[in-house]
Order: sequence, then structure tokens, then C-alpha cells
Amino acid sequence: MDDRSDGNTLNRRQMLKMTLLAGGAIAGMCGAAPVRGFLQGGAPRTKNSGPPNFIIIYCDDLGYGDVGCYGATAISTPNIDRIAAEGMRFTDFYTCGLICGPSRAGLLTGRYPYRSGVTGNVYPENESFVSRAKRALSNYVFQEAGIIDLDESKVVAGIPERELLLSEMLKEAGYRTGMVGKWHLGDYSINPKFNPVKNGFDFYLGVPHSNDMNPCPLFRNEQMLEANLWGKNQSMLTGLYTSEAIQFIKQSRSAGKRFFLYFAHTFPHQPLWASKNFSGKSKAGKYGDAVEEIDWSVGQLLSCLKDLGVDENTLVIFTSDNGPWYEGSAAGFRGRKGQSLEGGFRVPMLARMPGRVKPQAVCRAAAMNIDFYPTFLGLAGAALPKDRIVDGRDIYGLLTGESSASPHEALFFYHFNTLEGVRVGKWKYLRRCNRYVWPLPLDAVEIPNSLAQYQLGNRWPLLYDLETDPGECYNLIDRHPEVVKKLEALMAEEDRARKKNPGGWL
Repeated sequence: MDDRSDGNTLNRRQMLKMTLLAGGAIAGMCGAAPVRGFLQGGAPRTKNSGPPNFIIIYCDDLGYGDVGCYGATAISTPNIDRIAAEGMRFTDFYTCGLICGPSRAGLLTGRYPYRSGVTGNVYPENESFVSRAKRALSNYVFQEAGIIDLDESKVVAGIPERELLLSEMLKEAGYRTGMVGKWHLGDYSINPKFNPVKNGFDFYLGVPHSNDMNPCPLFRNEQMLEANLWGKNQSMLTGLYTSEAIQFIKQSRSAGKRFFLYFAHTFPHQPLWASKNFSGKSKAGKYGDAVEEIDWSVGQLLSCLKDLGVDENTLVIFTSDNGPWYEGSAAGFRGRKGQSLEGGFRVPMLARMPGRVKPQAVCRAAAMNIDFYPTFLGLAGAALPKDRIVDGRDIYGLLTGESSASPHEALFFYHFNTLEGVRVGKWKYLRRCNRYVWPLPLDAVEIPNSLAQYQLGNRWPLLYDLETDPGECYNLIDRHPEVVKKLEALMAEEDRARKKNPGGWL
């Protein structure tokens, strides 16, 4: 039996309660440490005592260079920049997945996507035959050409029951949980078990997947509001998401509950839309219009927090699911969405929590979106699951400035089911680099590895010093054999461990 299947195992809720009870018992036997940032030294670090609220603002296909504080000049983002001014900007932050689905699976589980089986995107189960056939043909052609390595049969239909999501863990810890926006962890319009409200969220409004997939319905909880947004005007989405998010925060506050809000924007994924107040206003075309409306949305959320008096006890995270696709800026980094180069995996990440995260702080340590899971649970006073490997690491020390070193020995870069690269310290090693994902922009096609090896004098694989060469322009594979040996050994060990226990069950 596949270790990701449900089989005759306990259901998710039973496992969750058993895990939390076991974690609490172990903490009790060992002498539980106080919740960080609240009880240490006998006084909280903020005006509001107790664990904080959490907001993750998750953009879709936003590039590293599409935000003002990361160098954008054609797009105005004063509200997003405010998070950086009043909090911390990460320079070396990565997503765990090169496209939408895997990135979101890792975010909510704290684990590399291969553990859940969400290694590629989940498509509509009632997708038209023509769309499915076109994608299958394109995948076959590109795979045969050595451009991509994708077997969609290995991608699960949705997030497995056995995974314990951040929403479920925080809900069990007493939080009110809400989500607005793009899910992309299972087509709940066909299989209701994949609906966010069946996966730890008390409230949900959004779409099951990317806005270019047909059909693309809009749901509030388990009620369908619109059968299909595909091919239609989607300019109302950002405003609708924002309104619903603010209502969720207000209702949580009225109920006296801590809250976790996962705000997963549809944009700036293609096709691009912005409301009439933003359409045609930016210097970066439709893409810039969509991003500037997201910036407005961020401003609305920040104002809401201040008005409700929870501003100083809410950790706000702003980031992206992967690098830019057809449009957008990778800020000089090589590659784009779908590639293991820096432009595909390195994303903007900002964190704000007055009183704990210092203003105008900059963190240069390497971290990844899987780190939110253990960090949030630690701040909430909740134990990590004891029956599985959690790949993420607690980055609270980075947020407060108490630490400046990455908590990871290594960060791994996967292209669907294939381990392609690793980063350790300043070194980035790529044993291979697939070209892109379907649909493939014509200008993204690169020469196959075999031809590249001939032109480079058989200098593959690739080794880059990201301190001096963040753009991955200069291959140092023949200069540092000792580094190559170490990094290749780490990848070999990761390969062995993955094959032996892909689900990471303990």
C-alpha cells in the first residue's frame, strides 16, 4: 500500500488529537518550556499577552523584483513596503515548490511536497477532454525532448487525509481559522473532502485552482456561488477576497478568538485582471495593475488590524508561491517559475509584528516557506506532530534577530518528483535543471542538457557561489571539488531517505 493512502488508518481528526495529546504528555514529562515571546522573563513582549494572530498573504506568481522594497520601479507598492519598513525583509527566502500546488502543500504541511504526493498541479476533475489532451500531448513532447520531467500519474488528486495541515493544528490549539482565495490542493467541486472547510478551516471563500483552468468555480464554504469564472471577467476577485478577509477578522475579534487567516491571492497569475480603480493605472501593464490592487488589499488588512486593536499581536507574512511566469520580474536572478534556478524558487518574504520583529530589519539567512508551520505552532504553544518528519524549521529566532544563521543544514530544490539541487550556506549546486512547465513560452526553451554539456566542455553539473554571484552566471564546478563532494553526498542521502520513506512517517 502506498504510504500516502488512507488505507485502514485512523482518520485525520483522530490522529491529530492523539498527536497533540502525545506531544503534551512528552512536554509535561520533560518540563515544558514557556511559550516563546509571551511568558519568558515574566512579561509578554507586546501589549497583548498570549499567542499572536497569524496572517499569511500568499501571492500567485509574484516575482522577487515586483515589490518596491525589492527594487521594483514600474510597480507602486507602498502598503507592502510598509511591512518591510515596520518589520523584516528576507533576502534569501525560498518556496518549496516550483509551481502552485506543491508550494501550497509544503506551506500548509511544513513538509517537502513529495511527502504528500502533491508534486505537481491538481487539475479540474471535470476538465474538458480537449484541454486534458492538449496538456498530455505537450507534456509528452517536452518530456521526450528532455525539457521537462513530469509524470502526472504520480500527482495525487488532492491533499491526503493523513496530512495534518497548519489550519487543523491551529484550530485544535483554539484558533479560529479562515481562508480566502486559491486552494489548489484538490478539486472540491467534485470531491467535497478536499474543501478547505473539511481541512481545518472554519471559513472559506475562493476558487479550487488557478484561474486559467476550466472550469473554475467560486465557492463560499461548501456553497457554489459561480459555476465557472474561466474566460469571464475576474476583476472583482481581489476586492471580494479582501472584503471577506476583513469580515473574518472582525468576526473573530468579536468572538474573542485568536485567528489564522490564509489569504491566497489569485493574481498576478495569468490571465490578469484588476478592478476599474486600478485597471490601466500602473507603469507595468495589466501585471502591474493586478499587483497594485494587491497592495491596496494589504493596506486594507493593516488598517483593519489597527482599528481592531490587534495590530501589535498579529504576525503578518507577505510572500509568493513561486517566481514569475510569463510576466513579472525575477530581479536579476536567473530563471523563472518552473525552474530550479534562483528566479524560480527565490521569492519575496516580509514579516511584521510590532514589538517582536524590529522595524527595517533585514534577514540574509536562507529559509523556506515550510518553516512557517513549526514557527506558527511554536508561537501558538502547540506541539509538532510526533508521527512524521516535519522538514520546516522554527525561524522565530530569525524574526526577532536573536539568530542570523539559517536553521537548515541544507535546502533542497525539487522539480516535480526529481531532486535537482541543494543550497548549503552560500553554495548552490544543481545536478540538473529541467527547462520549464507546460504551457511553455517559446522564448523559455533552452538547449537540452546534452548540447549544453558539449558547449560548456562537459562542465555539468553546476556550482554557484550565491554571495558573489546571486544571478548564477558563473559555474565554479571545477574550482571547488571538496564543496561539490559534500553537496552531492547530501543530495545522495536525501535521495536514499526519500526512496526508503517518502511520506516521512515515524
